[in-house]
Amino acid sequence: MTRESVRLGMATEGGPEETTVSDRGMVTVPANLRRQLDIEPGDKLRWSTDEEGALSVEIVHQREGVFDDFEPVDAGETNAVEVEREFGAE
Repeated sequence: MTRESVRLGMATEGGPEETTVSDRGMVTVPANLRRQLDIEPGDKLRWSTDEEGALSVEIVHQREGVFDDFEPVDAGETNAVEVEREFGAE
């Protein structure tokens, strides 16, 4: 999981972008900003404001699986039937 912050209102390539908030409170991140900031499906946007009311968005990239940091463990070959005979069924 990687993070980067973007302050809304700051200059971006191609100038400012504008979107409309839907009646359900949803907005669309413009395609050129998604490309520029490498925002992909599944990434999260964390919204916050400061004391002056300036809005900031932190991009939380969700590219890694939950277990990506774990090293694989070789458990050898197992046979569930033999294990069940040895230890009993639950």
